[in-house]
Amino acid sequence: MDIQLIHQPDSAIAKVILNAGEEIVAQAGAMVAMSGFINTSTTLRQGKGGGIMGGFKRMLGGESLFLSVFRSPTAEGEVFLAPRLMGDILVYEMQGQELVVQAASYLASANDVDLDLGFQGMKSLFSGESIFWLSVTGYGPVILTSFGGIYEIEVDGDYVVDTGHIVAFERSLDFRIDKANSSWLGAFFGGEGFICRFHGKGKVYCQTHNPGSFGSIVGSQLPPK
Repeated sequence: MDIQLIHQPDSAIAKVILNAGEEIVAQAGAMVAMSGFINTSTTLRQGKGGGIMGGFKRMLGGESLFLSVFRSPTAEGEVFLAPRLMGDILVYEMQGQELVVQAASYLASANDVDLDLGFQGMKSLFSGESIFWLSVTGYGPVILTSFGGIYEIEVDGDYVVDTGHIVAFERSLDFRIDKANSSWLGAFFGGEGFICRFHGKGKVYCQTHNPGSFGSIVGSQLPPK
């Protein structure tokens, strides 16, 4: 398949061109437009995290129970996919390694890419951002989205990222959740909250805006019900 990214970086959309018999699996509701001959179906999960329990785990992570599958019976089948929030799109090529993705940042992937939505433990629970993260493995492209721009950080040693700005990171990196300040009160009153301390060698992908912070600002301006 050929994936073309259009209108980057603030209003990106992915144009996926499928060969005969190829499939693209996407987050439910991500399809904007497609060729009239594309065959569509739904699935609870993609890959090793399949079945009804995998679907319920996705719901607990704040995502849809189902994924959409688009299959082209002939060459040059087109599917346009876009995220829910305005932002950028990244295509990451899976070659057997593991990529950890914030659940809300997953948009689509090739049929040979496996998804497993797993609990990341107390270190993720206390982050207040995303209890469930996707473990992505297999082979082929995975399409990620961000709120705002998306950029890559090459880590070699130690690096710190605000938890609300993480899109994905390579599993070659170890990580732990920590406070941004030397004291808990300082961390919260300073507006930083929790951070993720990475250690090792690998790539971290970040977004320029924090959806949680944006939601808090917008919510405070809405009239009471």
